[in-house]
Amino acid sequence: MARKKITVLDGKKIARKGAARIKETDFKKVLEKSAVIESKFAHAGPLHRFFEDFKLLMAIISDYRRGVYKRIPRWSIAVIVFALLYVLNPFDIIADFIAIVGFLDDAAVIAGCLLLVERDLNEYKEWKIRGLQT
Repeated sequence: MARKKITVLDGKKIARKGAARIKETDFKKVLEKSAVIESKFAHAGPLHRFFEDFKLLMAIISDYRRGVYKRIPRWSIAVIVFALLYVLNPFDIIADFIAIVGFLDDAAVIAGCLLLVERDLNEYKEWKIRGLQT
């Protein structure tokens, strides 16, 4: 039986549902494991196209956690944390040790996350630009 392909819509659903389970300790885990998560984005494959987005997601988490940026709703930051934890987890819907294919679900969850929090990320980017100019 063929395995169902994971779509961006599936990724949105997974991210939305997972965000409800995020705890404060998960923020710390994402920040502590940022190098491991980054390595998954840095290599060629489905996640590589989101490498610049990864940097933005890590920056907003870091600024939020340090109290520098609080304009993002808690739910949106939880979606971001969940999506990055999903990438970190090697045993998600499609195990990461399956070459290339193992990262397709991770890419779908990241894409879904980006769609869910697009407006908040754009506001954050504008805030960063304004902050760098002053």
